[in-house]
Amino acid sequence: MITIDDVRTLRNRIGEEIAVSDWLEISQERINQFADATGDHQWIHVDVARAAVESPFKVTIAHGFLTLSLISTLVRGAMQFNNLRMAINYGSNRVRFITPVPSGSRIRGRFAPAAVDEAGGGVQVTWQATIEREGADKPCCVAEWIVRYYPRT
Repeated sequence: MITIDDVRTLRNRIGEEIAVSDWLEISQERINQFADATGDHQWIHVDVARAAVESPFKVTIAHGFLTLSLISTLVRGAMQFNNLRMAINYGSNRVRFITPVPSGSRIRGRFAPAAVDEAGGGVQVTWQATIEREGADKPCCVAEWIVRYYPRT
């Protein structure tokens, strides 16, 4: 866990990987809860018996958007931001789901600031986020994730 006392100092670390999260298990229960929340009950995600027979992975896999949605959770486990009033998810750029995340596997995030700009009364950081699966050769998700941080005055 790293501590960032002033988000503006990230300007000095553009392109540098500054944090790596702990591993997070992607359980079938988490996948099912995401399916319920989004209405995406495609069998490849929720039907364990069918996936064992018909899926090329032989297990269910997480939704790509579940993996993407966990970026903020992974960041909170890797970085602590001090002296902020709030942080707001501003969106994503260039999201790719490169490899699947099978149920029961573990993922973690690697984070590097790609841009730091003053914006909307705050500091906007574009993070290069790479989500990797334990034991995989390639990442499961890469994204530019944009967050607006509002420092305390």
